[in-house]
Amino acid sequence: MRRRIGISTKLAGGVLAVAMLGALHAPAANAAPAAEEATGRPAPVGAAARATTSYEALNKYFSAGPGLLLEEYPNHQQNPYSYIWPYSQAAVAAENLAGIPGTGRKYAAEAERRLDGYEPYWNTTTTPKGYDSYLRPPLGHGGDKFYDDNEWIGLHLIQHYQRTGDRSSLARAKEIFTLVVHGWDNDPSHPCAGGVYWTQAPWSQDRNTISNGPGAELGAHLYLLTRDRSYLTWAQKMYEWARNCMLAPNGLYWDHIDLAGTIEKTQWSYNQGVMLGAGVLLYKATGQERYLTEAKAVANASLAFYGSEDRLWKQPTRFNAIWFKNLLILDSVDHDPRYKAVMKAYSDRAWKEARDPATGLFHFVEGPVQLLEQAGMVQIDALLAWPRSRYDELA
Repeated sequence: MRRRIGISTKLAGGVLAVAMLGALHAPAANAAPAAEEATGRPAPVGAAARATTSYEALNKYFSAGPGLLLEEYPNHQQNPYSYIWPYSQAAVAAENLAGIPGTGRKYAAEAERRLDGYEPYWNTTTTPKGYDSYLRPPLGHGGDKFYDDNEWIGLHLIQHYQRTGDRSSLARAKEIFTLVVHGWDNDPSHPCAGGVYWTQAPWSQDRNTISNGPGAELGAHLYLLTRDRSYLTWAQKMYEWARNCMLAPNGLYWDHIDLAGTIEKTQWSYNQGVMLGAGVLLYKATGQERYLTEAKAVANASLAFYGSEDRLWKQPTRFNAIWFKNLLILDSVDHDPRYKAVMKAYSDRAWKEARDPATGLFHFVEGPVQLLEQAGMVQIDALLAWPRSRYDELA
């Protein structure tokens, strides 16, 4: 059974209005530059420097053997390695670093090393094949397959392919999509019939926004790269299921629905990100303006929602990193300066208020530092260093 990391209640955020942006930049008692100066080390300047510094801290404190990582630091888990969801986000962080102009050359080998780290999780004994939630024997005990875990990796592989042209990454992304399609609910008697289940685990029959939105993104990417219409057909089905079953009256997406028809109505930032990103990719795939209109509507609704009552600050960093990335995907086809501005404000506040300058680790809550949160901050700062001309390579 996969353990979900607890949701943080003290997390970095961003806002829209100028006055609120100013609040984000307010001095903090533990402001990083002053503390770093006290240690004799210069504070990193610029997004690329922040990203590389934070990734170096990730490698220093979370390394757990050849190419593998800890779930948290200090590690209080029984497992000696992280589950695949946190690992995948560290791998995406390395991929984002490799995409930074200039700086990225230093991280190309690191991105490859992180890709290699997926292999101990790959399960070839089942049909379709896919990544287990934990390492397979002999390094681990394996685990249930989660469709969203596999989708995150599929999207990472697409981004890696678009940067490097590595055909094996594209081939593995296709295998993952076969698994995702296998997860479709085919029982017409279910409430909101259809949709990709969250997991193959017997203890959950939920269908989630987060197992359908990234599935739609993956399918749309595969269509754009191969022109195989089956990918587009499935991407549209996943997208429409989420719109029909998970879209709330306020224009944002709820989390999931169970087989009793009960909807879990929390509105996490990553759900908004994957659905607006899917809309952008379907617009690119079909040329239909309604997909772009829907993507912009979700962007506007989410900017307004998370920009009030400090809501973004209360969202997990790992979720916000996905929301930000998808705002940049939207920005690649319809420029709006608000997207990068809210992302930068978030980074500035996290750097000032959550980062320990002595270690380079981000402490958003009491207790151990989560790999997911450290990786999320690397992702955010690395993408802040990307030029807009490269946003169409994101996945």
